[in-house]
Amino acid sequence: MTLTREVPLEIEQSALLFIDVQNFAARRDGGEFKDMPDAEFDADYGWFFEQMKSRIIPNMQRLQAAFRAAKGEVLYTTIESLTKDGRDRSLDYKITGFNVPKGSWDGKVIDEIAPGDDEIVFPKSSSSVFVSTHIDYVLRNLGVKQLVISGIITDQCVEGAIRDACDLGYLVTQVTDACMTYSQERHDHSIRTIKGYCRQMTTQELIEELEQAKS
Repeated sequence: MTLTREVPLEIEQSALLFIDVQNFAARRDGGEFKDMPDAEFDADYGWFFEQMKSRIIPNMQRLQAAFRAAKGEVLYTTIESLTKDGRDRSLDYKITGFNVPKGSWDGKVIDEIAPGDDEIVFPKSSSSVFVSTHIDYVLRNLGVKQLVISGIITDQCVEGAIRDACDLGYLVTQVTDACMTYSQERHDHSIRTIKGYCRQMTTQELIEELEQAKS
């Protein structure tokens, strides 16, 4: 038997995981950007937000709809502390200055891909969802062996989730046009360097795979 990452999804053992697609990091009025002058925002993040609006969020919506239609698990992780003052968050987040208080608007998934009432959201207080949540325990209880990953930021929290999931024994598929970072160069570099850990597909390719599996 040849071992390979190129394994088609079996929906009963698959889950779609959205990484950090939340008000804090994916909205102009979110906590990461709200106090930033317009000129600085446009120069540093204008391209990112244009890409999110025109391509990435629509692709996320298509993925979410396809997984729901196939009766697959749809999961989310957001940056959110377990406390209001963030005393539980990682040292890295403290140094960076990230604190999304427990229960805050910043910690909510954006409305465009809002979780259903029986879909699971994991609040995390470090870069990797596998470090600061019990997601591995939950995935194993759900019978998930194949994990599809979409989200932001491609070369930070998305990469971290892919590597950790791979090391924990999951087959990972990254949806390359449903992830984004702050420049095309950074995104493309991340896609190239993480390729050894996962299967990579476009949104359309993954949807077609799900549709073929139903037929």
